[in-house]
Amino acid sequence: MKKIAILTSGGDSQGMNAAIRVVAKTAMSKGMEVYGIRRGYKGILDKDIFKMNSLDVAGLAGKGGTMLLSARLPEFKDPEVRTKAANILKEFGIEGLVVIGGDGSFHGAHYLYEEHGIKTVGIPGTIDNDIAGTDYTIGYDTALNIVLESFNQIRDTAKSHDRTFIIEVMGRNCGDIALNAGIACGANGILIPEVESTVDDIIKIIKKRRAENKFYDVIIMSEGWKGKETIAQDLKERMPELEPKVVVLGHIQRGGSPTAADRLLATKLGVKAVELLEEGQSGLMVGVQSSNIVTHKLSYAWENYHKKSQEDYDVAMMLSV
Repeated sequence: MKKIAILTSGGDSQGMNAAIRVVAKTAMSKGMEVYGIRRGYKGILDKDIFKMNSLDVAGLAGKGGTMLLSARLPEFKDPEVRTKAANILKEFGIEGLVVIGGDGSFHGAHYLYEEHGIKTVGIPGTIDNDIAGTDYTIGYDTALNIVLESFNQIRDTAKSHDRTFIIEVMGRNCGDIALNAGIACGANGILIPEVESTVDDIIKIIKKRRAENKFYDVIIMSEGWKGKETIAQDLKERMPELEPKVVVLGHIQRGGSPTAADRLLATKLGVKAVELLEEGQSGLMVGVQSSNIVTHKLSYAWENYHKKSQEDYDVAMMLSV
């Protein structure tokens, strides 16, 4: 293989730049030409494709965001749009494509391979950790640590004023950030979409804490939990003495310098992605499971996605009082 391209798609995550750097440098070391595509699949259609050199990726390991930029392109669901994109890649002589992103990005890579024979490999880059076939996605660890730091700061205020705070974290319909951050920081209640829970569950914890002379609470709630819109009002109605406040952490969870864990993960997955293309393998994703680098078909990412959170959730709730 002589020419490969790299794109990042969907939401940015810490460690995407590290992955870009590793893929580019690994490919260059093997004598390949490397092209960057700006703004994901949209960049293919816009022909925003440029040849990369070692200076383009110098010093990227510790930088957040993505130097290739990112964009969403719902139109890529249209087979005619995908055909146009595939023809443009062939026009540029690109033989292999490394896609760094989440399951939506993997869908695009899957169809480029299945419909047009474009050799593709996906690297999981999303803070949500919502892809099957890998224990962790690039960016998840950094986002988790940002939540931990924010939790500690909010808890200081909660304790100082005898207040109840609900911290809303990202993750879409995956509760991994909320669940594992909650366990790590000792949250006084966790609300995630994978486990049926209600305000009553939180009230039980709060009442038990008050009986033990604990007069503050910090609860972590995933953005995908079904009752998030009314939780503060529901708590206030049931316990008028509370002054519950919701803090939405939002996009601060996606920015900033990646942790060592995310940089190392990006390195291992990036090297493997290039090796697969060099071997002529494609239509695959790379991941890490039980500390081993693994590969699966791209479709595995969404066809086998299922989170078994109940056991960890039970432990978290036991520790929450």
